[in-house]
Amino acid sequence: MMKRTNRILIVDDNHVNILILKQILEQEHQVFAAVNGYEALELASGPMKPDIILLDVLMPEMDGYEVCRRLKENDETRDIPVLFVTTQGEEEDEAAGLALGAVDYIVKPVRPSIVLARVRNHLQLKTHQDQLEDLVRDRTRELQLTQDVTIFSLACLAEMRDNELGGHFKRTQNYVRLLASAAKAKGAYKEYWRQISVSMLHKSAPLHDVGKVGVPDNILLKPGKLTEEEFAIMKLHTVYGRDSLERAESLLQYKSFLSVAKEIAYSHHERWDGRGYPEGLAGDAIPVSGRIMAVADVYDALISKRVYKDPLPHSTAVQIVLEGSGNHFDPVLCELFERHQEEIRAIAIADADLEEEREALRR
Repeated sequence: MMKRTNRILIVDDNHVNILILKQILEQEHQVFAAVNGYEALELASGPMKPDIILLDVLMPEMDGYEVCRRLKENDETRDIPVLFVTTQGEEEDEAAGLALGAVDYIVKPVRPSIVLARVRNHLQLKTHQDQLEDLVRDRTRELQLTQDVTIFSLACLAEMRDNELGGHFKRTQNYVRLLASAAKAKGAYKEYWRQISVSMLHKSAPLHDVGKVGVPDNILLKPGKLTEEEFAIMKLHTVYGRDSLERAESLLQYKSFLSVAKEIAYSHHERWDGRGYPEGLAGDAIPVSGRIMAVADVYDALISKRVYKDPLPHSTAVQIVLEGSGNHFDPVLCELFERHQEEIRAIAIADADLEEEREALRR
């Protein structure tokens, strides 16, 4: 006897019809039955979820067409193949069933060999479809992992050039996710979120300073204040970052996370009042990603220890950020920053590089 691996649900209000189909199928499959539409829907979404459903059309209270429609509307059951088995043999009946998402239409009285053959074919097709979906999911996970590793590698490259960055990437990445999620929940920047996900923004954030790899060591690692000439060179890290990511993006034939990373790298030093760089953009002309990164970047610089400064207390850093509302920063983001400042403090404490920074953050 063949091993019974596939579960088949027969739905028919006539017990004789159920018995006939059971006799045909039970040698090869595990067969169970429902005598009405409500019972069928319950069994289809239960722990014994069927691999295929043989469904009668003419049933009291809820006919087979309505059962099929509900099955296809439910995320848990929409992928189960439905074969109508009915006395309704007119062309329009079959067309109606197939239009609802059924995969086949068998007219009673049934012929055992035909029923077995069609059930086998559709089960094999379902198996292949499931394998393909698993393969797509695996490939998607691999692609996602590749993106994450690429971002991490590039961020590490920038970190190796600037030995003061430490946990800066991880902290700012999490600030960005928090502020972006809060902005989306508030209903701010609706058009932007139609194109870009919070997840994409979060994953791209560590690349905001990747352009620093192009800044000479004597400027990047200078312990004191930069001269005007040196600062002019330092500002070019936004251009270097954009250009390097743009070149990488040009090798792809589709929109990727690199487009967001490029946007962040180029615009995160722009100011709301137009006095930032590299383009001096103002207000809504600044990409949303750059506006969010600007708040995260400045706050983190304030609470971090540098060779030329001690870490500022969290309360002082918050005050400085809020004083920048409407001049340095987008006022909407400053409002959200103030509202979520304790969550931001928690992120900073969790990923602080030094105990001195943790102590300052508690003040």
